[in-house]
Amino acid sequence: MNKQVILLVEDNRDDELLTLRAFEKNHISNEVVVARNGADAIDYLLGSGAFSGRDMSVMPVLVLLDLKLPKVDGLEVLRRMRTHPATRLIPAVILTSSTEDQDILKGYALGVNSYIRKPVAFSEFLTTVGQLGLYWLVHNESPLAGRVSGKDVVES
Repeated sequence: MNKQVILLVEDNRDDELLTLRAFEKNHISNEVVVARNGADAIDYLLGSGAFSGRDMSVMPVLVLLDLKLPKVDGLEVLRRMRTHPATRLIPAVILTSSTEDQDILKGYALGVNSYIRKPVAFSEFLTTVGQLGLYWLVHNESPLAGRVSGKDVVES
């Protein structure tokens, strides 16, 4: 059975802990890899930089992506994901506190699968992230999960 990894791209430690807690409360036991800036997220996804030795046969089944990140912003991470054959089909969800309509439009234009504003209330955050995890990991049919690697996808 393939390892089911979630890539959480989040620079705020409190939001990281809340997300992990929400997964735990909802019995989502996937391994979570945390990238605290956009450059690390890109390196993880592409197996470069500090992640040049990682097993590239294990790709995330979901990327949760904040927008306001150090080094490289979340929209650029998304753009890079969608232009690389190995990562372009990985489900990506923007999970951010941004209320800018322009961020929503840019996110969808770059191919995000969903855009969710982080709830401010603790209990609502836990519920939202838990539902998000259950939907994308249990109910959603991913184009890559257990089927093919990104490099095997034929260009149309």
